[in-house]
Amino acid sequence: MKISKFTVSAVAVAVLTSASMNASAERFTIQVDNNNKGIVKALAKKLGGDIHLDGNGFIAASFTNKDLSQVKGLLNNPHIKVIEVDQKRSLLSYSDLPSDSTDSSNSQITPYAVYQSQANQLSLADANMKVCVIDSGLDSTNDKTNADFDWNNISGSNDPGGTDNWYENGGPHGTHVAGTIAAVSNDFGVVGMAPGVALHIVKVFNADGWGYSSDLAYAAQKCTEGGANIISMSLGGGRANSVEENAFQAFTDNGGLVVAAAGNDGNNVRSYPAGYPSVMMIGANDAANNIADFSQYPNCGKGRRRDESTCVEVTAGGVDTLSTYPADTATVSNMTADGVIFASSAMDNLGSISGSTYHMGIADAEDGGANGKICVIDRGTISFHDKVENCQASGGVGAIIINNEAGMLYGTLGDYDELAIIPAVGAAFEDRAELLAAETASVSIGTSDYGYMSGTSMATPAVSGMAALIWSNHSSCTGTDIRNAIKETATGLGDRVNDKFGYGIVKAAAADAYLTTHGCAGSDGDEGGTDPEEPPVCRGGPKKCPNG
Repeated sequence: MKISKFTVSAVAVAVLTSASMNASAERFTIQVDNNNKGIVKALAKKLGGDIHLDGNGFIAASFTNKDLSQVKGLLNNPHIKVIEVDQKRSLLSYSDLPSDSTDSSNSQITPYAVYQSQANQLSLADANMKVCVIDSGLDSTNDKTNADFDWNNISGSNDPGGTDNWYENGGPHGTHVAGTIAAVSNDFGVVGMAPGVALHIVKVFNADGWGYSSDLAYAAQKCTEGGANIISMSLGGGRANSVEENAFQAFTDNGGLVVAAAGNDGNNVRSYPAGYPSVMMIGANDAANNIADFSQYPNCGKGRRRDESTCVEVTAGGVDTLSTYPADTATVSNMTADGVIFASSAMDNLGSISGSTYHMGIADAEDGGANGKICVIDRGTISFHDKVENCQASGGVGAIIINNEAGMLYGTLGDYDELAIIPAVGAAFEDRAELLAAETASVSIGTSDYGYMSGTSMATPAVSGMAALIWSNHSSCTGTDIRNAIKETATGLGDRVNDKFGYGIVKAAAADAYLTTHGCAGSDGDEGGTDPEEPPVCRGGPKKCPNG
């Protein structure tokens, strides 16, 4: 098994374009009592509607060439409570890429956020703790023999919207997220925040990587049925939807914890479902404790309208996060010059080559001096693809493209890579002098089962995993108790740092100590000392809690 950095080519799978988001007709959520749902469904079909989802207390339907006001007019029925636009939701990873590659086939790597947030100082105590991951599915590889996960502890549900089986990945995003939460501790790969914690996977995203708010509401019901304590969502979109909001409020009211990503546009816009009060909004920081420049930070409001439950509450590591990938879908590059290893990034074309080097300048034209050699090329003027194609046409056998500004060069050869088939890697500007002076070089690009992604999508499962870890040691608490303890013990020590960090970076061991000292109610509650001996009526997430 190999490891790689997340390349730009994989971003196309995980991040949505506005064009794809608008590719289908508008869809609507219709709230209706379950007892009257049959009447409303029949009316919708009679008026030309297509029913997509039948959830608890709602249906989702589309009508050809009809806007919201027209649908409300068509469905003017006393049994209907509310009709709203079914808002679109997308994955929230980001193409901010790190600068080196590592092979973990013979060793296990612990991502920096595990140490940064003290997750390595705790162990999972309650085997019944379960995290529900609403995402793009989990790669099972060879009939669920992927050793990065404890498959005896994993269940799942399929979305009825045609997203295929939950154990078949719809891109790397869901597998990466699941690994951050639960990758087991063994002798290879990576380790998650709560190694081996039980997972329930709900696959909601279609082949284009987006879904609807009603899909998330339906998924929340599946999380409940699956016995989850925590819902983790590395996704989001604009504008609220009350069906979606009600679903997550119900999960929280039943004792669960819902965690979602703040968003990656680096502005103060509020994303949903993270923006609902019942959902814990998560921002991202890097390994140096700095806020990620892409992490969104909606304002909490002022005065009597201030509501800290609708803005970033805490952050966790979400820049250059190492985790699991579907088998052989990531890439790993290795490069040496005069026998010295240099950091590189895979651009395109699998393969390995060694040979003499030839500095081809910016490679804006063919050059016979490159024949049989590895081209060392400066960035600038023409596309990466054209540079590599000119190297290949000159007889070159491999290409190293050096950045023209500080840092690593990341990129691909675009949609025309079939015209340029020699292995090509990017290199850092800081290494330019040594690469130009080298007489020989080697370039290797292979596939990998591990890779790096960045985004609030990566910070969110880190917090979800830590919440499971903490909660497993204080199982009589509710999700809200865990949420409060995490905020009280983050780096702000009970005070909000700012809108970007919220209460600060999560510290799992500190949260555990806090609950041990103050009990589930916290320092401001009536309880003190340790957790109460008698558990409350509803333990953990909404696991069919009894009434009363």
